[in-house]
Amino acid sequence: MAELRYRAGNIRNPEVHKIGIIALGSHLENHGPALPIDTDAKIGAHIAFQSALQSGAKFLGIMYPAHELDTIDHGVHVSLETLKEEVVKTLINAKKFLDVEKVIIVNSHGGNIPLMHELWDIEDRTDMYVVFNNKVISSEGPHGGSGELSMAKVLGIVNEEELKNQSDVNKYEEIGLYGFKQARHDDPNIEAGARDVEENGVYIDEEYGKRLFDLAISSVLLAVEKLLDF
Repeated sequence: MAELRYRAGNIRNPEVHKIGIIALGSHLENHGPALPIDTDAKIGAHIAFQSALQSGAKFLGIMYPAHELDTIDHGVHVSLETLKEEVVKTLINAKKFLDVEKVIIVNSHGGNIPLMHELWDIEDRTDMYVVFNNKVISSEGPHGGSGELSMAKVLGIVNEEELKNQSDVNKYEEIGLYGFKQARHDDPNIEAGARDVEENGVYIDEEYGKRLFDLAISSVLLAVEKLLDF
């Protein structure tokens, strides 16, 4: 077997090769008329890829399935158990084929948050240290709202001609999760997002989108630094 040059290239610390970064979004859910159904997947993949480029960690791509709460029906999702099994399988393969020992999951879809409660089982079954990074979700605001629109502008995936229709919450119930009454009742944050879109509408600000990406990427890079010291 060839001796790999782990210090080659722009690598500050060769130990970073043991760290993998993978995106976890959603490929099949409505985001209003201005955004594609795989908006979350593209946002998460961008954050994960840029973080891997800047840190030297291994980019592991993106998970295919996504989970969602039972009270929110705006796409095609899988059960939490199915998602967990796919994550376990993917991480085991990363360890087997790429010699990865630690993984950062970049989550860009709010419906995946319950997976955090399963991390102990994932770590136990994969014998890996797993970080669940949720920074973009905590920063971007309402579903299909100004934050996602602005990041989509940076990526070039937003249809600006439909911006005038994006805040029509009566026609597009997924915007701000406005039409999902039980979810709004159960979660004050969802309720606040729905009211925000209803009262203030949405907008696109490319600089705002860039700041959201910078914030999310910086959070992942900090997680890489912590894993190097772990």
